[in-house]
Amino acid sequence: MKSTIDKTVEFVKEKLIGAEAGHDWFHIERVWKLSRKIAETETCDQEVVELSALLHDIADPKFHNGDETIAPKISREFLTGQNVSEETIGKVLFVIEHISFKNKGNAPVDPSIELKIVQDADRIDAIGAIGIARTFNFGGFKNNLMYDPEIKPSLHMSKEEYKKSNGTTINHFYEKLLLLKELMNTETGKKLAEERHSYMLNFLDQFYKEWNVD
Repeated sequence: MKSTIDKTVEFVKEKLIGAEAGHDWFHIERVWKLSRKIAETETCDQEVVELSALLHDIADPKFHNGDETIAPKISREFLTGQNVSEETIGKVLFVIEHISFKNKGNAPVDPSIELKIVQDADRIDAIGAIGIARTFNFGGFKNNLMYDPEIKPSLHMSKEEYKKSNGTTINHFYEKLLLLKELMNTETGKKLAEERHSYMLNFLDQFYKEWNVD
């Protein structure tokens, strides 16, 4: 008999067929693996961590006109159908509703350890070589400029401004990616973020050299 985790994997894989490549099943799989890696060093509810990681991007608002209610609704319906306890469902939905970078201004006062773990995993997948690849893929998906020296990063955007932003891909490094290292919750997350952060800084140095034909 398949476990709830196995059934969730199948559900998410099917649901995300055709998704934008930076937010597809492979992103989910990486976040799932990272979450399990971080969870090994924390005292937490392993089932909540894994279910939250698998379902966290089941309906990313950026692909649903900014609607943040779809993912919790889909997740609740699926988990209820799997006879998952209401307590566990509540914990999973708490992670899904608070994981996003754009919601950092409304972060819960008392985040669960499961939220800290999955949020770190999701943010780690947004930086380093994978983060760079995902950023340029999404920029291309939106047909944003790669870079324009005349367009400066917007560092103090509100949540709504961030959601509507169509800035350059390079500016996104300064508006989000380079900020993530300092937002890690767990010690393991902080360690994993260090190398990836340095890689991005080196990439940007090389990018500017090539852009300016130095």
